[in-house]
Amino acid sequence: MISKPFWKNKKLDEFSEEEWEALCDGCGRCCLVKLEDFDTGEIENTSVVCEFMDQGTCRCTTYETRQLVVPTCIKVTPQNVAGIEWMPPTCAYRRVAEGKDLEWWHPLVAGEHESIITAGISVKGRVISEAEVSDDDLEDYVAEWPADRGFSD
Repeated sequence: MISKPFWKNKKLDEFSEEEWEALCDGCGRCCLVKLEDFDTGEIENTSVVCEFMDQGTCRCTTYETRQLVVPTCIKVTPQNVAGIEWMPPTCAYRRVAEGKDLEWWHPLVAGEHESIITAGISVKGRVISEAEVSDDDLEDYVAEWPADRGFSD
């Protein structure tokens, strides 16, 4: 008998910490600086990332203390993921919370991290650090990110 992968076998709140962390595909899109239109509430992504993102690996350099270093950084949990509307539709946390499977390019499916770059989902090589951009200039960096490239939904 072939057992199902953990993300198909368990509810999000049943994942071990190791499983929860493994579910992150490492795209870096949650670390994009976002702008909110105060009139409409619409949120737009930019091509600017948190200054603590290692752009080579798309991983946080202060991951364990990120909420202390950046108080506005939101820790994604099984309890809040469904309510974080700005999470990209490609996000594995969002997909599993919505009852969807992981895409072919997810490292847990593909068996390698480079697949997310090949699929065009990662921010690698497509962003600039917020340390290099003035807050007054952020609107110049509003960017469209693939909403459905590589999807089978």
